[in-house]
Amino acid sequence: MMSRRPRLAKPTLDKDLEKFTSVEEAARQTSRGLAAPGAALLFIILVAIFAGAYVTGEPGAVLVIAASGLAAYMAMNIGANDVTNNIGAAVGARAMTMAFGLGLAAVFEVAGAVIAGRGVATTIATGILPPEAISSPEVMIWAMMAALLSAAALINVATWFGTPISTTHTIVGGVMGAGIAAAGFSAVSWGTVAGITASWVFSPTLGAVIAALFLFVIKETIIYQHDKISAARRWVPALIGIMVGAFAGFLSLIGLGQLVHVPVSVATLITLVVGLVAWRLLIPVIARQAEGLENRNQSLRKLFRIPLVCSAALLSFAHGANDVSNAVGPLAAIVSAAQSGVADEVHVPYWELVIGGVGISLGLILYGPKLVKLVGAEITKLNPMRAYCVSLSTALTVIVASWVGLPVSSTHIAVGAVFGVGFFREWYTRHSRRRYEYMRVRAGKEPDVSEPKPRTDEEMRHRRLVRRSHFLSIIAAWMITLPASAALAALIATVMFALFL
Repeated sequence: MMSRRPRLAKPTLDKDLEKFTSVEEAARQTSRGLAAPGAALLFIILVAIFAGAYVTGEPGAVLVIAASGLAAYMAMNIGANDVTNNIGAAVGARAMTMAFGLGLAAVFEVAGAVIAGRGVATTIATGILPPEAISSPEVMIWAMMAALLSAAALINVATWFGTPISTTHTIVGGVMGAGIAAAGFSAVSWGTVAGITASWVFSPTLGAVIAALFLFVIKETIIYQHDKISAARRWVPALIGIMVGAFAGFLSLIGLGQLVHVPVSVATLITLVVGLVAWRLLIPVIARQAEGLENRNQSLRKLFRIPLVCSAALLSFAHGANDVSNAVGPLAAIVSAAQSGVADEVHVPYWELVIGGVGISLGLILYGPKLVKLVGAEITKLNPMRAYCVSLSTALTVIVASWVGLPVSSTHIAVGAVFGVGFFREWYTRHSRRRYEYMRVRAGKEPDVSEPKPRTDEEMRHRRLVRRSHFLSIIAAWMITLPASAALAALIATVMFALFL
């Protein structure tokens, strides 16, 4: 019987080298985790230097520099939390990669902020907390400081927990809470606050309904047709034409509307004309794209990819034009109060818009992927057709809200549309007669003309296509966003007033 060879112990040098390798890997992981906070801190420092170059020698220069740093922090948080809704559906549907989506959104966010961001910034600066309600410029400055800090901190916490919230609601709540601390409840424009509160229910519900409606049309007219490609040639040009028209009207209200006044009637006319022209032009284009495609759903997805990329770009441009105000509006009020002693005629210079636009883009790149994955893949499964419904719903909901004069949140619309798509799929899977007959024929069975309702097995009947945990946590976060921001801002403002006034 052969004796077993004794196992040779590893040389001491090899053990020591393995330890060094482990330490190096741990150090690499740690440095990688510190890269994003380091880049964010560096950006805030650079913004302070950048702002100092514009205000050196001006009254209140130190306060303006500090406010610019807070605005930069707020802008990065907006990018990390809010911009993800613009590209989440397209990335989740694999119409574009995460890196491409982040880069695309970053470029168009800066463009929208710098080109068309001035109008809404003025509204945030003076519309919620009227300057005449504040006793002195110093009180206005510290109230807006408190609003910026509270809103940015709340968004930061929400992003850390992976919850998309409305950045507009956070800054509105921050300004409201700081105003109450400064001058009491009478200082707040409660009509504006009431309209924003109504949008909690209106915007996500309407977004969900519109997205579900278009998904129903796509399923009935294309997906569950036996000749999908022929149906796609007929219907896809019309569907994409509707999207093109909707985004033309959307941009005329949200983008161009920040440069010149665009009546809702004009925006509606633009929507109809551009949509009809796009539909006619797309008929031969879609016919060429459909040539040689196999008769399956995977082929249909190719026809919606380019429109999704374009919609992500346009949503980002409009978001930059509209939501840069959440960071720049309070900064503009602070600069005006510090330099001239009044904040009723706020001027927003380009250097402030640049801070907001670049900050939003940097926040998206550094911290956005977490919520992009949540919106695009974790709430419900998306493909290009479903993502198309989400993007189209966002544009159409803004147009409808403009008709009734109600402010809306793009975050609430986009996330509401994702929920709408998911819940509709659950309902349709259980109740659609067309889907039931289509699946029977595909399985080689004869159509069941006697069955009044589709028969689904027990597994399909109880199948859930939307994660309820995400649904409940996001709804709860939406409900507490404004009051939580207001309470935090009131607390911070009270401390600031005690320390500096």
